Amino acid sequence: MTETIILGSENSAARGLLAKAGVAVTVMAADLDDQALGAPLEETGAAPEDVALVRAEAKAIEVSEQQGDRLVLGCEQTLALGDELLHAPADMDEARRRLLLLSGRVHQVSSAAVLARNGAAVWRNTGVATLTMRKLDPRFIGRYVTRVEAPVLRSPGVYRIDGEGIQLFEAIDGDYFTIVGLPLLPLLAELHRLRAIDG
Repeated sequence: MTETIILGSENSAARGLLAKAGVAVTVMAADLDDQALGAPLEETGAAPEDVALVRAEAKAIEVSEQQGDRLVLGCEQTLALGDELLHAPADMDEARRRLLLLSGRVHQVSSAAVLARNGAAVWRNTGVATLTMRKLDPRFIGRYVTRVEAPVLRSPGVYRIDGEGIQLFEAIDGDYFTIVGLPLLPLLAELHRLRAIDG
């Protein structure tokens, strides 16, 4: 027997990955401020993967408290350059500056997923990937930022690895799905274990 998983965030990347994997999903986004949730952790120097996990769990639990026995998925992603967590750029100028900042450097992407039932977390997982951006010509950055669509400009790294953003990189160490936005394989394994999806 399969069940429809409730996705506790407006995460289009996660929703797309789950749909392609044949997992039925209904979106019921938690009413939480991601940056406000993570700010206290960032101030204490928490690891980026811990910030992602806390945000994902908060979303899963908030929605799960209203959904009883239904399975709720909370997911969250962070991007860190060294010790600094980077957030989505506010405008095109900041997007250009962000790519200049990441150009030729290594950064880390962490994607966390939490499943909850009856207001309590029942499973947690975090995937971490390390990405090396090639040295980018400022003129190319200008053309790239002009070409890409608005959702890409709202991502912390100003790229989607499953689109034109792949051109920005010279090396990637980590799981593709983690970079896109969800530790998909561990999640699918847990959904099978819970018999929430067929298989």
